[in-house]
Amino acid sequence: MTDTPVKKPIDPLALARMGGGEIAYIRPIAPAEAAGLIGAPIDVAPGTSLYCVFHADGTPLAIADSRAAALANVLEHDLIPTSVH
Repeated sequence: MTDTPVKKPIDPLALARMGGGEIAYIRPIAPAEAAGLIGAPIDVAPGTSLYCVFHADGTPLAIADSRAAALANVLEHDLIPTSVH
């Protein structure tokens, strides 16, 4: 029998320090979530896909209407895109 490692949550401050502030990730978000992030309603057609660029600590940085536009935003700001699962 092998011991299964215990997964511990990463402290938000530790996440913020990852990559020296140069790492960002992209994930799809619903329009309602986008409205909550920016504090105002978003007028988009039903079924519109939105993508948010987040700093490593989870701070939202940008919202785009395509994954390609979100990635372009990451690269434009000299951030390193990373994949999260």
